[in-house]
Amino acid sequence: MRHCLLPLLLIAAVVQLSGCGAYRNYDLELEQTTQQFKAGNIDGSLALIEAHNPGEDKDLLYYFEKGSVLSAGGDLPQSQVAWRSAEQMIIARQDTIQTATDKWLATVGNQLGSIINDKLRRYDGYDYEKVMLTTQMALNQLALNDFDGARADIRKTHEREDLIARQRELEYERIEEAAKAQGAQVHYKDLQGYPVVMLESPAVMALKNGYQSAFSHYLAGFTYEALGEKDLAAPGYRHAIELRPDMAIFQQALHDLDNPGLKADESDVLIIVQSGLAPGRSSVRVPYPVRLKDGQVIVANISFPVMVPDVSMPSFDYISVDGRQKKLIEVNSITNMSLRTLRDDMPGIIQRTTYRAFLAADVQGTDNRRNPDKASYVTQWDTFEQADTRIWRTLPDLTQVVRLRLKKGEHLISLSNPTGGTPLKVRIEKNRQVINLRALGNRIFANGSAFQPSGAPAHGVVSNLK
Repeated sequence: MRHCLLPLLLIAAVVQLSGCGAYRNYDLELEQTTQQFKAGNIDGSLALIEAHNPGEDKDLLYYFEKGSVLSAGGDLPQSQVAWRSAEQMIIARQDTIQTATDKWLATVGNQLGSIINDKLRRYDGYDYEKVMLTTQMALNQLALNDFDGARADIRKTHEREDLIARQRELEYERIEEAAKAQGAQVHYKDLQGYPVVMLESPAVMALKNGYQSAFSHYLAGFTYEALGEKDLAAPGYRHAIELRPDMAIFQQALHDLDNPGLKADESDVLIIVQSGLAPGRSSVRVPYPVRLKDGQVIVANISFPVMVPDVSMPSFDYISVDGRQKKLIEVNSITNMSLRTLRDDMPGIIQRTTYRAFLAADVQGTDNRRNPDKASYVTQWDTFEQADTRIWRTLPDLTQVVRLRLKKGEHLISLSNPTGGTPLKVRIEKNRQVINLRALGNRIFANGSAFQPSGAPAHGVVSNLK
């Protein structure tokens, strides 16, 4: 068995040296980046992203993270450029438009990931990241009152959800067949010491899956309604209701489609508050006993991923509009989506990880038979055995909304938390308008046309929380 692994280990070394980054400490990199981000240092965050990605061939996470920081900083056009690059990478991979070399490298990397470490697998992004990518791109467009541009990104969101649903169905079938052939019918609840409770929380279990966002469909409904396409707005609201039937705001939106229109001096305003950071992923070691054919039981210490939520950002209960408090409603949690994704991904992770455990145990069992005086029934420490901790960290975690009718003109808004916030002046001039705020650290990043004097180019506005 050891001889069989040697060629694979050599290939792994080559892949590592060529930039695969199996030992790249993504957690540390992003901790440094997000510290600058939370402090409001957009340039410092961008400089760190560039410093951590020096090569010409940028990976998907580079474009994810760069687009988020640029968006918060108010450079919406360049944010779109970064995110469009990420989108093109996703499209190329989902459509398998690759050269023979690309396919070979992806196959070798994934095979090595199954045998050695998941971090050797090509990072293609989690399903919810792909869906939230086009949702965030639509929000960039809506901040500039470009409803037509947002419509195009929203359509891509719907198409991607349909594709993911089909891919997921095939993936589950493949994993089930492989698990039966391998003889490993292990559930994450059977893993000693694994924090099962996080994957079993009511909020996680209430989600239909890990990639469909009720907020994304509600935003689609609002966008179609603003464009006068009520026949498309209604399905958007209905889909949001199907995903979150407990949300009265979604049901109200569907009901109001049949109500009389706005007055000439009124605007239907959707205020969106996105706060915090997406959770990180960490690696936890779990003892896994393997029974060999000769009766030996070898304990392999194998690694599984766990989610680490960001708790640095306080939640907001209300937003103040012209001195009047309006309750904010939570409509999306990336923490819950990522936990649901991990829960759904665990069968595949277990299949690959227990396969590595069997290989390691078989090597240890062979050594025991050759040298019984020095027999060990625990596999040796393997520096390769770490869970994959790569994930889009600068994606906003919580999304809260309030929808109301305001008179056209200038208004003052501020977020309310235990310490209060500095008011921001907004200009409402469209019949329907989206106001998007990003709260991070002790700052509120406000972007888009509503925060600029009439006719001025759009750029970021930063307000401090008291």
